[in-house]
Amino acid sequence: MEPALSQLAKLTASETHRLDRAIVASSVNPELGTPVPDTLLRDYVDDVDGVRVIYYVTALRLPAISGSDTFTAAQSLVAV
Repeated sequence: MEPALSQLAKLTASETHRLDRAIVASSVNPELGTPVPDTLLRDYVDDVDGVRVIYYVTALRLPAISGSDTFTAAQSLVAV
């Protein structure tokens, strides 16, 4: 979690705003992203804001950003 937090701290205000918009969009419509084959992950790309969010949907139908040593939340939240 710590590497993700340090990466998120490096985002500009504009990048954070764009990322927030993508997270809200996936929260409103958890099926928004496309399924990642052979995983529970979904991949959402917002070409207008230039943001990609990889997430999974919980049993309560809420999107959650994935995090582990090999796949951190910061890798999930990539402003491109």
